[in-house]
Amino acid sequence: MEFSVGQRIKMKKPHPCGENQWEILRVGMDFRLKCLGCGHQIMVKQKKVEKGFRGFC
Repeated sequence: MEFSVGQRIKMKKPHPCGENQWEILRVGMDFRLKCLGCGHQIMVKQKKVEKGFRGFC
């Protein structure tokens, strides 16, 4: 799966705010994702993103 900075993705599990859509801010072994609901940013391992990926927004 090819991801790039600026893409918006949907994940299987929602963020605690209820939103499951994220914007990719950094790619590599770790991804930095920004929640599109509340703006919170998290660092996630690449494998976890690929496993929970459900599609592009």
